[in-house]
Amino acid sequence: MTAAPGLPTGLSNEAAAPRVPTIDLKPWLSGDPAARAEIARTVDQALRTAGFLLVTGHGVDPALRTAIRDAARAFFRLPPSVKEPYAVKVGGRGWLGPGAEANGYSEGTQTPPDLKESLSYATDTAFDDPAVHEEWSGENVFPAEAPELRPLVETYLTQMRSLSDQLLELLAVALDEPADFFTRHTAHPTWGFNINWYPGTDVVGAPEPGQFRIGPHTDFGTVTVLDRQAGKGGLQVFTDEGGWEDAPFDPEAFTINIGDLMARWTGDRWRSGRHRVLPPPADVPAEELMSLVYFYECDPRTTVEPVPAPKGRVAYEPVDSHAYLRGKLDAITVG
Repeated sequence: MTAAPGLPTGLSNEAAAPRVPTIDLKPWLSGDPAARAEIARTVDQALRTAGFLLVTGHGVDPALRTAIRDAARAFFRLPPSVKEPYAVKVGGRGWLGPGAEANGYSEGTQTPPDLKESLSYATDTAFDDPAVHEEWSGENVFPAEAPELRPLVETYLTQMRSLSDQLLELLAVALDEPADFFTRHTAHPTWGFNINWYPGTDVVGAPEPGQFRIGPHTDFGTVTVLDRQAGKGGLQVFTDEGGWEDAPFDPEAFTINIGDLMARWTGDRWRSGRHRVLPPPADVPAEELMSLVYFYECDPRTTVEPVPAPKGRVAYEPVDSHAYLRGKLDAITVG
């Protein structure tokens, strides 16, 4: 994406002064000191206000994302009886069916269950510590009814891991810390990946009062890398200045937000990006959206201690990263 005249390198026209700017990673990765410094300043400001960015120049092929959607859609459209053998609870590896999750619970709001289904994946590499391995690693489940899904997802996950580390290096510099400030804690990280299917009212019926495709919440880990589709029942982000607003959309971009663990790590200098996905629209009953959501975390048993003032604003007590994450995951499980 080419910057307009007079705009800092790496920023698009629509990102002149928005709460959610667009960052082109190509100038950042080029190593040019002036471009990197300007991008770091923009990132710091955006994460103080909305906790969201759009990122282009990431090198992930759009055709790969389309192929994953096509393969997953074939599974989601199967009868419930076919999908049921793959059913799991939040944090598991398999199918999260209707009624499994209510993200609003994480804010203490007793909302109806989210109007979505998910194919959910998580860390599948071994850990030396048996207790860590038992809790955080496992075999991912790929439905036999969608045989083409496995190679696509595995390729995508490899690219998401690399992109997430690049983003963490950018965040470290934006925080005026060494580039490995966060990635020194991602040698053997945990992660989660959801393919979220948001069917229309022709499938799920009319929403209950207070029911969303995904209820208002913040994510839990370090960074979330989201590939989404635009729609009337799409993503909204919350800021103190603007309240709830439709998130800006660029089909080439990933939507990036930081989670609660990252906000805590920065002593609330940066805010965890609060967001929601609107209910399916009544006037477009066949609107179907699908999101690919990669949640990046850090190495188990990382001690997360906030950066001190003047960078940090709140002197939180240090926490064990994964004890903290487990509590968050348990909070959004229905039943």
